[in-house]
Formats: sequence, C-alpha cells, structure tokens
Amino acid sequence: MELTVYLAGQIHDNWREEIKEKAESKNLPLTFVGPQTNHDKSDNIGEQILGEQPGNFYKDDAASDINNFRTQVLMQKSDVVIALFGEKYKQWNTAMDASAAITMNKPTIIVRPTSLIHPLKELSNKANVTVETVDQALEVLNYIFE
Repeated sequence: MELTVYLAGQIHDNWREEIKEKAESKNLPLTFVGPQTNHDKSDNIGEQILGEQPGNFYKDDAASDINNFRTQVLMQKSDVVIALFGEKYKQWNTAMDASAAITMNKPTIIVRPTSLIHPLKELSNKANVTVETVDQALEVLNYIFE
C-alpha cells in the first residue's frame, strides 16, 4: 500500500524537502504533493495563462482561481493531508488548506508549535491528529504501516 500525502503550509523554506528525506530514510511508502512552491510562478500564473490583467486585484484573483483549482485536484487525490503551521509566516493559506481537507473528510494531521495552541484550538479539534513536529507527523503515518 502506498499513500499520497498533500503537504499544506508556507512555501518559504524547505520543510517539504526535509519531510520527504525523512520519509525516505524510514522507507515509508509515501508520495508527496502540495501547492506550487515557486512563489513567483504561483503569483503570476493567472497572467501567464490568461494574459495581462487590468490591475493587481485582477492579477491576484486570476492566480487564486488557478492555484485553488490545482490545490483542489491534488488534495482530492490525496489520502492524507499534513498542514504545517509555523510562527515565522502568515498562515492563511495553511488554515484554508487544512479547513478544505477537513471539509473533504481527508484524514488531516496538523503540525503546530505550542505557541499556537490557543489560536488553532478549533482547527486542531476538527483535525484527526495534532502534533508539534514534522517528525511526530511522520510517526503517525508510520503507525499505519506497522
């Protein structure tokens, strides 16, 4: 059995590569998908496909439509969603993706530091599992295969 895992969360560092390497070192049969991690491509995809837009609002709106479409397709095909919340970046995309996963009844693991227990309490309560580290999230997935 192999699982497809959607990795929701900020795109400003290499946490996805780290989780992929750790999963590989544990020989976990996981395939990872996620949002577009090329920030410029994500911001400009609307104009790239639809052409120049008449202002920043329309540029962002066009990009959002296409990015949301991509997220929905990949998330629907995923078996599990891991949503990583950190302290360094604004987390609205992570919150949106975690909420979407929960609404789709996707098994969801939220990763969040202890400093975010209070602001994420309702979302954590709706997720299947909430942990503090990526390593703990991988251990939850590893448990499936034991």
